[in-house]
Amino acid sequence: MTKNQVIQIGNETVNPGEWRVVMLPMPQLYDCSPMYMPINVICGRQTGPVLLVTAAVHGDEINGVEIVRLLLKRKMLKYLRGTLIAIPIVNVYGFLYQSRYLMDRRDLNRSFPGSETGSLAARLANLLLQEVIVKATHMIDLHTGSLHRTNVPQIRASLDNDENKKLAEVFGAPVILNSSERDGSLRQASSDIDLPFILYEAGEALRFSEVSIRTGLRGVTNVLRHLKMIPAAHYAKHHPISSTFAYSSHWVRSTASGILIPRKRLGDHVEENEKLGMIANPFIKDEVEILSPHSGIIIGKTNLPLVHEGEALFHIAIVEAPQETSEQISKLQNLSP
Repeated sequence: MTKNQVIQIGNETVNPGEWRVVMLPMPQLYDCSPMYMPINVICGRQTGPVLLVTAAVHGDEINGVEIVRLLLKRKMLKYLRGTLIAIPIVNVYGFLYQSRYLMDRRDLNRSFPGSETGSLAARLANLLLQEVIVKATHMIDLHTGSLHRTNVPQIRASLDNDENKKLAEVFGAPVILNSSERDGSLRQASSDIDLPFILYEAGEALRFSEVSIRTGLRGVTNVLRHLKMIPAAHYAKHHPISSTFAYSSHWVRSTASGILIPRKRLGDHVEENEKLGMIANPFIKDEVEILSPHSGIIIGKTNLPLVHEGEALFHIAIVEAPQETSEQISKLQNLSP
């Protein structure tokens, strides 16, 4: 047995066999209230990978907060090999105000790698990168759809990277979407330091989704097992969900302003030119049909029926077997954690 190494975050050192909550100092509020990012660090006795799991990079995306909370309750962690770093709330500021953004109105997930002397978002991005992310060997970032949008459980990753692709497969979400990194994103920053990284998207901002939480919890557990950080005996061997790769996706946008009357649901299989819904004028009988430009699976949609021309309505992923993928999504309702 090879003894694990100590890990240091901020001014605190966590030794093999210890589980500590590191309170990483952040810039204080303008009323001088101190602010901290609570970071769970579980340092196993035996050597192994360092898996970083983050949630609420966008402060209103709360499904991941619950996934991390439930993960930390699991008894299997007392047998952990390597180190698990779990941050349930990265954007503490946005979480307090139920906002996607920071107080400076910037998106933290467009502010990496950040800097010590930049905006609040840049400083927080730099702090997270230098104190935590560079210590990891693998990373999972937990997200939901943005405000008034909901996503089917899916993994987004750069599939040109073989390690990313493998992590995406073992996670066990029904859809794996090939997605290039955006400038300033956490995924881009991780790619720049060759850190294997997958992003889990499921549900809607400011709403808990039981299916999304169960699927995410099971997925993180799958990755822990794949990395041999937990014993196989502490993992359900039955793997009920088959993943489908999608190498492209498209948002269908509204061609008129009005009230959206959807005819298709999240996870539905749609054919090219099939009716997705219609835009109704609230004052006259006029209706405009919204047709699907492609065959595929609806992996995201707006929940707000009041739409303007050009607004994103349905997110359709192009997959090889859309009907089978739709059936896998339906199976999530009965998935045990």
